[in-house]
Amino acid sequence: MLAKLCSRYAVRRCAGTGVLALALLGSALPATAAPAAPRGPDLTRFYRQQVAWGACAGPEMPRDLQCGKVTVPLDYARPEVGTLDIALARYRATGASHHSVVLNFGGPGGAGIDELAYDGRQFMDLTNGYDVVTFDPRGVGRSSPVSCGDDDQAAGVAGDADLAHPQALLRRLRRAAAACARSSGAVLPYIGTVNASRDLDVIRQALGEKKLNYLGFSYGTRLGAVYAAQFPHQVGRMALDGVDTLTESLAEQGIAGAQGQQAALDDFLDWCAGNAGCPFGQDRRAAGDEVVRLVRSLDRRPVTTEGGEPFSGQDLVAALVQGLYSRTSWPMLERALTSVTRDGDPRGILAFATPGAGLTRSAGRGRPPSAGGLADPEDVPPDNLRAALMAINCADDPDRPGAARIAGDLRRLGAAYDEASPVFGRYRLTQLLMCYGRPKGTDFIRDRVKDVDTARMLLVGTRGDPATPYPWTVETARRLGPSAVVLDNKGDGHTGYGSSVCVHRRVDDFLLYGSLPANGSSCPADGKEWSAIPGRTG
Repeated sequence: MLAKLCSRYAVRRCAGTGVLALALLGSALPATAAPAAPRGPDLTRFYRQQVAWGACAGPEMPRDLQCGKVTVPLDYARPEVGTLDIALARYRATGASHHSVVLNFGGPGGAGIDELAYDGRQFMDLTNGYDVVTFDPRGVGRSSPVSCGDDDQAAGVAGDADLAHPQALLRRLRRAAAACARSSGAVLPYIGTVNASRDLDVIRQALGEKKLNYLGFSYGTRLGAVYAAQFPHQVGRMALDGVDTLTESLAEQGIAGAQGQQAALDDFLDWCAGNAGCPFGQDRRAAGDEVVRLVRSLDRRPVTTEGGEPFSGQDLVAALVQGLYSRTSWPMLERALTSVTRDGDPRGILAFATPGAGLTRSAGRGRPPSAGGLADPEDVPPDNLRAALMAINCADDPDRPGAARIAGDLRRLGAAYDEASPVFGRYRLTQLLMCYGRPKGTDFIRDRVKDVDTARMLLVGTRGDPATPYPWTVETARRLGPSAVVLDNKGDGHTGYGSSVCVHRRVDDFLLYGSLPANGSSCPADGKEWSAIPGRTG
């Protein structure tokens, strides 16, 4: 899914700057007995690892959160090329630890360690039986973070892209892709879900687990599904919430995403127009037009933030994407929009806008990576989320239409995306175009992630999900085969674990006790918020 992950912790982190080069590490690994590694090149040394847990670096890290790392090959087909480290974090089980459950919060491009540090309370029930573990996937957060650098070629494409002059736009997109390649280092050609899944299996073994217990949200469901296809006999208890598509192209995903986000915006405006303080007034139809005018006005003339950076209409759209994920955010979103519309003050809306979620941010320069190969928290580039999101989505998609086809289709695509949403259409179309100039992605997900022979998996779909539409849950379950068990959440919002007591309990019961609901059973839209989880995305 496109443009998904954000967290308030990440917003606070955006004050840090830095572009980080990849650290390649060829270190000695613990000499312990190794189980059989997957077929292919000799990966024995990677499957011999044990995690050395210690305190987490960073001033905002909870004291009871422990951090560690595993080392993985840069290229699994050629492990001699080099290695990189994957950053891990965990909360220990409250009693004797028997097993671990690994979490992925989505994105793609979401840093798991920051999310678990910020909102780990959501998962404390799982510590009744598990160490709760997460990781920063390759190219993300502390794990060799990719960046598009401080080159302006990678900035501002969305707001002023002229669809009437496709050749100029394509030249700009190609320069942006080149800037990302220059700033990301050696990891960029090896980023993507297929390799992240291989890393996940190394993590499983390093945790001492024969099978992977896993909870993935939004994009994390794509990662879980790929793991099930690559390592079917290592699947333990796997729960996938906010299920991603495995078959739709990025173009199709963008249309569906724009439609879902427009529906969420319409619901918000219905609510807002009933309030005396709604910044768009009490005329519901006029309110929708006012939002469109505001976005276009800010694209023409961005306002300036306290840090001196421009805040454009596309930055506002990125903030709306995050603010609309949960109804609990609506009062705060209304106040933030009031500040923008009446005072030209974007400070409130920046609480929703993720660094790099829009396409107008640029990264600064940071210190060199530490000797261990992991980035220090303050050196993660501010644009890492956006850069990693684009890199992973593009690496996962095999479609690369040429310049002539894009130029011929651009106006039609622009009209289709605008029809899907006059607010979110341009934002989603630009993200699709950002794959232009990058190498062709893998066809593994679209062609081979199907009919998996695994233990039964729990798939949660939410009817009012603006980012991962419910039909994707049904489609993916059908594609995965009889192993997939669907839980139908009748509520709203992106993913169900953080917004539905019923979903939360069903997922916990499955992960902790192996108790699966019947396929096709449902959770009511009871309106009870467990606690809105910011940043739960694709």
